[in-house]
Amino acid sequence: MGNERLRDALSAAGVPADTLAAELEVDPKTVERWITRGRVPYRKYRGRIAARLHTTETYLWPDALSAEDATTVSQSELVTFFPHRNAIPTQLWDRVLGDAKERMDILVHAGLFLVERPDFVRSLVERSQNGCNIRLIFGDPASPEVALRSEEERLGRHTLAARIRNALAFYRPLFQVDGPEIRFHRTTLYNSIFRLDNEMIINTHVYGVQGAHAPAMHLRRLSSGSLFDTYARSFEEVWKTAKPATLEEADLDAN
Repeated sequence: MGNERLRDALSAAGVPADTLAAELEVDPKTVERWITRGRVPYRKYRGRIAARLHTTETYLWPDALSAEDATTVSQSELVTFFPHRNAIPTQLWDRVLGDAKERMDILVHAGLFLVERPDFVRSLVERSQNGCNIRLIFGDPASPEVALRSEEERLGRHTLAARIRNALAFYRPLFQVDGPEIRFHRTTLYNSIFRLDNEMIINTHVYGVQGAHAPAMHLRRLSSGSLFDTYARSFEEVWKTAKPATLEEADLDAN
């Protein structure tokens, strides 16, 4: 039985089988057997293949790792844990935000703390112009979900919506250029997600606790792990249900 996931991943990445064989320094017939016969490559090749195709070992070869090994690898994706988001060192935010070159996916309600960084929005414009894929999802300020979360955080019913509109005012330059995509979500937001290339910061949401005081995790993606990709898939699910945001809509909702 062939490995259709590998075949599709090669096609999506635009990598011919012969090219992959040359890069790995193996016989092209070996790569062909991986595709057409479902042969599983040695572990030393699996990681390189997954990285080359921008996917994971566990996706391409679900049975290659034992359940115990897969759990161990996924645990290794957790770099460190913080008791609350405010405990994340400024140096860590500087590095992960500054190093991102290919992808920046951010899912928040308002994320006002980000625009407290003087050059943050300007850097997003520059990164987008240099080919970085930027996707931002904010809570819909007109949604009942945002009003409920505002009450749950003991802020009052309309405070969080006001914070979202305040944040959007800082992001005006992004609405005026091609590239960055901004959407509104109406989900129950269980975690704020900050994906910067192959690193990620997860800010969990706790009932009755504001995001800045809730726990946070720093993750780094491993090709054979699954924890990072669990949150990456969550972002994609919210993205699919979110609607494109406009400043005009946010301003009208504020009236």
